[in-house]
Amino acid sequence: MHVRQRISIVKSVFSFLLLLSVWLATATGGQALGIPLPDTAEPTEAASQPAPSIEAERDPSQDERIAQRIRGFFGAIGKFSAVTVDVTEGVVTLSGTVPEQADIEEAARLAGNVQGVVTVENTLERDVSLGGGLGAIGSVEDRFADFVQMLPLLGAALLVALAIGTAGYLLAGFGSLWRRVTPNPFLAELVASAIRFGFIILGLVIALDMIGAGALLGAVLGGAGVIGIALGFAMRDTIENYVASLMLSLRQPFRANDHVLIDDLEGRVIRLTSRATILMTLDGNHLRIPNGQVFKAVILNYTRNPQRRFEFEMGIDADDNPDAARRLGRETMAGLPFVLADPGPEARTVAVGDSNIVIKFLGWIDQTEADFFKARSRALAAVKTALEGAGFGLPEPIYRLRFDPRTNPLPFENIGERATKEAPPTPSEPRLAPAPGDHAHEDVRPSDEIAQMVEAERATGGEEKDLLDRGRPVE
Repeated sequence: MHVRQRISIVKSVFSFLLLLSVWLATATGGQALGIPLPDTAEPTEAASQPAPSIEAERDPSQDERIAQRIRGFFGAIGKFSAVTVDVTEGVVTLSGTVPEQADIEEAARLAGNVQGVVTVENTLERDVSLGGGLGAIGSVEDRFADFVQMLPLLGAALLVALAIGTAGYLLAGFGSLWRRVTPNPFLAELVASAIRFGFIILGLVIALDMIGAGALLGAVLGGAGVIGIALGFAMRDTIENYVASLMLSLRQPFRANDHVLIDDLEGRVIRLTSRATILMTLDGNHLRIPNGQVFKAVILNYTRNPQRRFEFEMGIDADDNPDAARRLGRETMAGLPFVLADPGPEARTVAVGDSNIVIKFLGWIDQTEADFFKARSRALAAVKTALEGAGFGLPEPIYRLRFDPRTNPLPFENIGERATKEAPPTPSEPRLAPAPGDHAHEDVRPSDEIAQMVEAERATGGEEKDLLDRGRPVE
């Protein structure tokens, strides 16, 4: 690094340290760095008022009057009955014992408020003797007596709290009303729980206010708020799943027995509960998906639209005419009774490979009349048979074998000799391909065994309530 650049960096660091030291000295009044600074603060109200002056000459009887005055109101306060008061030249000396530590400061403050007192010399001590400790029993007795006197008020407050809470439970018990005004039973139960909780809190507030313990309620609610925040972070996933259940019950993204694909999970819907969405997979297994995952997932519903398109690819020889193959495939699928005429079947050339031309065939079916997988299989077989019958070649992949110089191939003459010695293969009987029209009569009706299993499962009911409502529109 250049010398000038180093000097510039050192100057910058020194300037920063100087500014930091000045700021610290200003913020701490010079005490942090030992720098004396002038007092630039505005004078406070106490500093602006002049200090009380002390009289040069004093009446000897004034000390006695001050002492009598302090002894008088100390005698009226039971906890200061053992305090001795002496006054000399306006200086009050307090000695003796008091029950509590806080009483020492209070006695000094009361004595200093008397007019004519110059200062207070406080030598009071807390009474730690056995008699003083036993004296606290009297205060316990007094408190118990106060509690006994408050029993009627406590009983009245308790009755008011119970009455308000009972009213809340009775109001929340109108389940039919809440189910009528809310979209689904799950939300109705949530409203009823909120009413019960609200009335209980209201009863507690009124009861504590009656006995004058409103501050206690504030402390309890503040502590409950802190605990609630902590529990909210700890149970974030559970709360998220609960809110997702509420939103799914309002949105109704599917119906019972709908064939859905949730992300990569496929099956038919059995029920939607307050915690999970239960599916029956296409192989007959139960699948529980947390509602939090369902709410954020991409849902594909195959049942909402009865019309569904199937597709498959097939390759023909590179020397064949792809236009003729596409036309023949369309005509073949159009002749199948389960393939819809509107929208009609379609064929597209999608790729030209090294040894074949790939054609994609597409057709539409009505899922209420035909099974998707059966229809696709029948259409694929029908198109393959029609193409082969028309002379189109369906080539297989061609592999080219290469032998490096280290390979010792058999001599050509040996190969011929061995071929002549072997018996010629017996020709096999030709396999007859079915006619294109044979596929039209195969059964492609929908396979509803999974749907029947779902209906049977729903008929038996479950431990949890189903939040799916056929009366509400599907989003």
